[in-house]
Amino acid sequence: MAHPKYKVTGGDILFKGESVLEKTTDERARMGIFMSFQSPQEVPGITVEDFLRSAKAEHTGKNPSVLKFGKEVVKDLEDLEMDDDYASRYLNVGFSGGEKKKTEILQMKILNPEFVMLDETDSGLDVDAVRVVSREVNHFLEENKSCMIITHISSILKSLKPDFVHVMMDGQIVKEGGPDL
Repeated sequence: MAHPKYKVTGGDILFKGESVLEKTTDERARMGIFMSFQSPQEVPGITVEDFLRSAKAEHTGKNPSVLKFGKEVVKDLEDLEMDDDYASRYLNVGFSGGEKKKTEILQMKILNPEFVMLDETDSGLDVDAVRVVSREVNHFLEENKSCMIITHISSILKSLKPDFVHVMMDGQIVKEGGPDL
């Protein structure tokens, strides 16, 4: 997503036939690319709902109706088996690891991108949270979306049923296959 720490040394990254190499993070997001993080950051001073409403406005170019948007957030929180009060809490502040990961999935649902990258979304999740996150990602993918999952634990793949699996070691693909891999 254009983090300055990483430099592309060869090749290109195409999304919908267009190179994204020279695009900024926000430009990539507006194109429909989303990334959830292994370790989501805490953001004191901004509530989950305000963050999501601002992100949605930036993504669509329109400010969503406060009332309608609030109802959408509450519905999505319920789907994620989270209490409504998370919407009014500061973003990820004091959240458990599972709550942070569910909040990332909430962001994915609200922003509705075409392509998502889930970076170790299952890391630190208990069995129930893996079930909820997997269910919501599967529902999201039913809408003809694409997803790349980065994981060190293959158990989430039993719930998500990937089309392709690539096993990497030291930055190189060492094995490829279908969901049975």
